[in-house]
Parts: sequence; structure tokens; C-alpha cells
Amino acid sequence: MKFAHFSHVWGKPGMTPHRRYEQLWRELEMCDDLGFDYAFCVEHHFRPDESWMSQPSLYAVAGGRRTKRLRVGAMGYVVPLHHPLRLAEEIAIVDQMLGGRFECGLVPGISPGYFTPFGIDYNFRKSPTFEFVQYLRAAFGGTQPFSFQGDNHKTDNALLAVPPVQKPHPPLWMMSRDPPTLSFCAEHGINTGYFISFPRHEAAPRYRTFLADWAKAGHAHKPNIAYSTVVYVDESDDKALDTALFRASRAYEGLLPIAEPGESFESRLARQKARFEARGEAGAGKIMSSIFDPDFILDNELVFIGSPRTVTEKLLKAAQTGLFNTFMGEFNFSDLPEDDLMRSIGLFGRQVMPELRAYQPF
Repeated sequence: MKFAHFSHVWGKPGMTPHRRYEQLWRELEMCDDLGFDYAFCVEHHFRPDESWMSQPSLYAVAGGRRTKRLRVGAMGYVVPLHHPLRLAEEIAIVDQMLGGRFECGLVPGISPGYFTPFGIDYNFRKSPTFEFVQYLRAAFGGTQPFSFQGDNHKTDNALLAVPPVQKPHPPLWMMSRDPPTLSFCAEHGINTGYFISFPRHEAAPRYRTFLADWAKAGHAHKPNIAYSTVVYVDESDDKALDTALFRASRAYEGLLPIAEPGESFESRLARQKARFEARGEAGAGKIMSSIFDPDFILDNELVFIGSPRTVTEKLLKAAQTGLFNTFMGEFNFSDLPEDDLMRSIGLFGRQVMPELRAYQPF
């Protein structure tokens, strides 16, 4: 099993963005020392109430400068918001600056609100994302200058000044529970995964199909299937719950739709639930409309809070049910004080990770 520090880089009460970023680098330094495998951030835009990270490349370079062995990456670039040639150049330069430690997540984008200010149509986001995989392989291929003529991306006779360290490119990720997307990932050797919003027992059959498709494609290595949620470890269950449970129930408030003038919190929850139900995901709708109920997230083990032994047991059970071999822990959430945050990361790295390293769900 592999382990990642995952961060939305949520805004923190009473902190400037600069101080929040400095805290983030301290987190990554500790994870590096403890033997975490990865560190990832999102690309989110235009929601100061939610995330303060719209530039994954800057995160990766800064995080890489503060660490020695941790693999650092985007989870992921919202591909339709980027010019493909500019993004390919950026990925190559970041990988060089990190000495080949870059992990490259690509996503079509989850929120329409990211697209409108850029003047880009949210409804046509998946095709350019999928096609960018082929674009990237052309850009980093053996023929330079390179050309690419696709349905979405077109480049003639471009010579990259800097290639990536990793060949043919940094490892690719595309977090998704969408069956057509998982089929694409399996065919093209792209790691995948999912978040707290999707029920683990519903996810497992989809990823079994993904694994079968991966084997049929003949890839020489196993894929990573990741799962991400909030985690907090303390010296005892009682202390952990007292410190973190209520805060965990407020961790994902920024993912709700922006409130309309005079709109109630309950109405925003209802809109969130309806959004998932419209996609045929009633289970995800239930989670996302109940995620602010401390008893619900605890009883359903949607967050992992407790002593090292309790968190180890919960995480193992979740991996068995949800078929994931990489855990992306969101350690810094709500207004969790830094002393508690760093103690939690330390206990997780020293007492939880060693117990689960040998576990292989597939």
C-alpha cells in the first residue's frame, strides 16, 4: 500500500495565503521525513471560501524544493483550462526541476464555476482531456519538432526546449469513478481513484472491471487506485474524536454550490444531492448531503479518526471494501490547530503506515 499527503489547500481562519502555504511546506517536509510516497494538490479556481490553490505547478516546484524524496504532483490539472502546448512545456519543466519526481494528474474539471470566467464551455471538457494524453505523448516523443492534429488540439512544428526527465512522461493519473473514463485509463495505463463522495462498496465493482481491462491491455506494472478522505490520528480514540470529529464534519463545506442570495444551508445541501442523483449516483448524493453530520460520517466510516490502532483497522477495512492500494489522506482540514495537525501526521507515518505497507488488495 502507498500513502499520499493530499491537500485542497483549504483557506484557514485567521491565516493569510502566504502563511497557509508556509504551513503546507512544513507538512510536506514532515511527510518526506516519514516516508510518505506522494504529495498532491488540486487545481481549484475562484472560491476563496474553499481552496487557495489554482496553480499545481507552483505547488509542485515549491514542495519539491522543501523535500528530498517525496513524489509531488497535481491531482490534477484541469486540462480544458490550459493551452495544450503551454501545459506540455510546463509539465516537462516541473519534472526537470523536481529531478524526475513529478506525478501528473489530469482532470476535465468538476465545477462549471471554474470555466465561465475563462470563457470556456463546461459541457465540452472530457474530449480535450482525453486527447491531451495523446498530445502529451506526441510532445514528449522521439520526433522533434513535433506536430499533432486532433479534434481538440492542433500544433504544427513545435520544438520543446526542455523534455521531461521521466520517459515517456511523468506517471499519469485521472481520478474518476466514471466507467467510460476508467476504460480509457485502463487502455492508456493511467492511474486512477476516487474521493469520499462515492460509496466504497459501489466503487469496487467498477475498479474490478478497470483492473480486468488493465490486464487485457498488457501493461507491465500494476496500477494505482487511490482513495481520499479526511484522516486524523491522536493518542487515543477519545482525544482524536474530541479534537477532530466536528472539524471533519465541516471539512468539505467549500464543495457545496455557492449560496444564492438568501439561500439556506439546507437548500444548498438539497441542490448538491440533486446534482448527484441526476447523474444516477444516489449513494454519492446521500453522502454529500449528509457529510456535515458528525454521527453520519463516523458511523459510516467516511473519515478515519482515532488512535493509531483504530485508524489502521478502519483504513484496512476500507481498502478491502473499496479496492484501493493508495491512500490520499487530507490531514489539514477546517480550523485544526497546527500542533494537532503535525502530531496526527507523525502518528500516521510512524504507526499506521508501517502496519499497512505490505497489504495488497489486488
